[in-house]
Amino acid sequence: MNYKILDKNNIIEYIHSIEEIKNYFKVDDLFIDEIGDGNLNYVFIIKSIQNPKKALILKQAVPYLRCVGEEYPLSRERMSYEIRALNQFSKVTPMHIPKLYDVSEEMSCVIMEFLDEHLIMREGLINKTFYPNFGEHISTFLAENLFKTSSLHLNSTEKRKLSDNFNSNTELCKLTEDFVFTFAFMEHETNDAYSINHELAKELFEDTSFKKAVLGLKYKFMTQSDALLHGDLHTGSIMLNEKQTYIIDPEFAFIGPFGFDIGALIGNLIMSYTSHVALSSDNKYINWILETIEEVLTKFEEKFLTLWNLQEESALIVDGFIPDHDLNKYKKEFMINIFQDALGYAGCKMTRRMFGIAGVADIRDIEDEQIRDNAIKMTLDIAKVFVKEHKEITKIETVLHIIKEKTK
Repeated sequence: MNYKILDKNNIIEYIHSIEEIKNYFKVDDLFIDEIGDGNLNYVFIIKSIQNPKKALILKQAVPYLRCVGEEYPLSRERMSYEIRALNQFSKVTPMHIPKLYDVSEEMSCVIMEFLDEHLIMREGLINKTFYPNFGEHISTFLAENLFKTSSLHLNSTEKRKLSDNFNSNTELCKLTEDFVFTFAFMEHETNDAYSINHELAKELFEDTSFKKAVLGLKYKFMTQSDALLHGDLHTGSIMLNEKQTYIIDPEFAFIGPFGFDIGALIGNLIMSYTSHVALSSDNKYINWILETIEEVLTKFEEKFLTLWNLQEESALIVDGFIPDHDLNKYKKEFMINIFQDALGYAGCKMTRRMFGIAGVADIRDIEDEQIRDNAIKMTLDIAKVFVKEHKEITKIETVLHIIKEKTK
């Protein structure tokens, strides 16, 4: 089918051309509503009027940035990478990806399960909702997908074939290079108006040791091809309830450094933590966030190493190449490198949300300016340590100590 932009007037015609969707609804009387609140794409909910529980989500990329309009062109091919990532993640961890009913790279469109009993994680964290299974679930998603799309698991041909499917996601990688690693750390027209004449922003923009460390992390982001990444794994890309966790919106997917997704997630959890500390939330919830950070880091390492220890051969390791004792030492050093990179990327993600183009509601929606500034300062204090000193941190206990010390 030739590409066309879908809207509330032509979606029914489109979905009636898809046999599986017709069979799902079994009726023609449907309700369509545009519900997207993201920056990039349009998102619609399709419901049966007779049975509103029968519902699906349709997401389409248009050839421009949704939040700005046609004056900011952006290739709709980004949806091709989201579709490929969803398909890949579904093979490895189907329990953490919404069911896909139809995907079309030609239409830059995906139709998927409607998660009506789940909430965007950021909203849940702001509302102080406990998610007792989240650490277990997300560590599984990260360990399984990062390991099984890397040269630690795949043979050389498989890895290069996988890389070919994602290497051209250049526009969204460039957005990350600009907005995660560059513009938010300098005076730039895209930054939030709150940064103008703000003392903390001025300090950040003049911190050359911070910027040198960022350059090292940015270079690794641009050149290191470890595994398939979600590419934007923050608490707004996760839908969950107390029993289930789903990952959504991987349009930024690419083959990159192991630590990037882990760092993005940890950074977002820390921003939730600093916001609750600033707001003087109850200690029980604050402690739960800290425990979750520890659980994610600990269980990721355990699960990743378990998968690696079960792997006999791969593109990297050939059986008999190195004695087990020395291989285990190599693995330990390897895991420390992932951990350190994750901290560096967490620091970049946290810092860029303070004054850059896309803040987080956890902090930017704090109405009291003094409380908001306190949250910003605590976040920056933690982030700067992670960025500047990540290569010297080797233990999770040190991470927890830094977070607690900088939020006293």
